[in-house]
Amino acid sequence: MILAAAALWGTTATVARLAFRDHHVPPLTVVELRLFIASALLLPWMALRDRLAFRVERKDWGYFVILAIFGVAAVQGTYYYSISRLGVGLSILLQYLAPALIVLWEMVRGRPARPRTTVAILAAMAGTGLLVGGFDARAMGATTLDWAAGFGSAIAFSFYIVYSKRGLAQYSPITVLFYTFLIAGIFWAAVTPPWKILAAGYDRPVWVLFLIIGIGSTLLPFTLFYAGLRRLPAEEAGILATLEPVVAVLIAAVFLGESLRSLQWLGAALVLGATLLVSLQAPRETAVATERL
Repeated sequence: MILAAAALWGTTATVARLAFRDHHVPPLTVVELRLFIASALLLPWMALRDRLAFRVERKDWGYFVILAIFGVAAVQGTYYYSISRLGVGLSILLQYLAPALIVLWEMVRGRPARPRTTVAILAAMAGTGLLVGGFDARAMGATTLDWAAGFGSAIAFSFYIVYSKRGLAQYSPITVLFYTFLIAGIFWAAVTPPWKILAAGYDRPVWVLFLIIGIGSTLLPFTLFYAGLRRLPAEEAGILATLEPVVAVLIAAVFLGESLRSLQWLGAALVLGATLLVSLQAPRETAVATERL
């Protein structure tokens, strides 16, 4: 399920590029709309299929707000800002430091990583570095704030993965997604008010892109990711998610004509090897991971 989520993220990254490159849509506008579209689609589903999913205990509202602001909103905001300032390649590389940060956090908590997990993290990081290629020239003139946003995306992503497990132990993925998407969308609406988006006068093809991003890049992959995260340790989920840049680069090569160099093929092989190493999990290890919930 996590591999499927990463594949969807990587595939729809091309759609987001089209919105940025061809239609000049501000990145934070895409962030805001994808969150509201996903929330709007979840609402009737919950109303018709599972009204109990709307229920949240009063003591947990603080948790949902924290996860929405410092997880969902922070991950997407810092990542897209980093892309605009540091370029796509370096931004991807920085964000996918998250699995290593998760392992460090687990070590602080007295849970050292297994040798297989350590090897997988090193392979995934090296592979991602080779895959994204050279750094964008704009990174040479980046400010401290720009670099802080880049590293902040890795911190926010690792926090999102680890902190989500607490909510998923008590609530369904649909419940956590709906409220965190909605709260994060409201947060970004304060930055870019909806009436300004409507005043931009985007035509029908652009709104179709927004809908594709809302479904294929947000609703479906995050639902799959959460379903898998409930059953796997956080660090392994993070490593599996590194399949995203592999898919993104391959899709860009096929549909956008961006050719791959030999080192990028090597990087893709390393990331695929890392995901394979993690996914080949013994039954006993799976049972232990499930018991942690």
